[in-house]
Amino acid sequence: MKRTSNILIVAALATGAFLAACNKGEHNRKPGRIYMPDMYESRAYEFYSARLSGLKPVEGTVKRGELLPYHLKEADTAQANLVKNPLTITPEDLKEGERLFNIYCGICHGTALDGNGPLYKGGEGPYSAAPANLVAGAKAGYTEGRLFHVMTYGYNMMGSYASQLDRAQRWKIAAYIKSKQPGAAKPAAEAAPAKDSATAK
Repeated sequence: MKRTSNILIVAALATGAFLAACNKGEHNRKPGRIYMPDMYESRAYEFYSARLSGLKPVEGTVKRGELLPYHLKEADTAQANLVKNPLTITPEDLKEGERLFNIYCGICHGTALDGNGPLYKGGEGPYSAAPANLVAGAKAGYTEGRLFHVMTYGYNMMGSYASQLDRAQRWKIAAYIKSKQPGAAKPAAEAAPAKDSATAK
């Protein structure tokens, strides 16, 4: 009997201790000391504040998914002639280049790339200076690198399009212009089926 009462007393004490440990009172939720409180309770940082949102990116950074920076200066036209297109141009890229050309360039240079766009209209339009003919004359000999350079910095009366078109878009337009010039080579994706059809005959 005495043994049973001792067991009951020990069980009651253990239950009381367990219930005290599981107490959900607010005072038990706060620790007594915090290691490095400045890290535990850090100040709020609002990234989109008026001061921070106006800051420019660190010089030399490259936006994710964008081509490497173009380092040539406006006067480096001779070096621009040697710059190769970093994109592997596909027929889809040429279609996109045509679409972008018609939006941004066709108004002056015309959709036929002959320099007779709606703003010029053979001299009858509101723009009196004739835009460059891109399929005949001196401009037809421009490399893709030179065309990209002109779109980046502008040339004579034409302003820069670097703010309207990113680097990949400018390269696609340059490839499209080059594909319309005399003696243009077809992109690799288009040339391969033509060889297969020739061997099939």
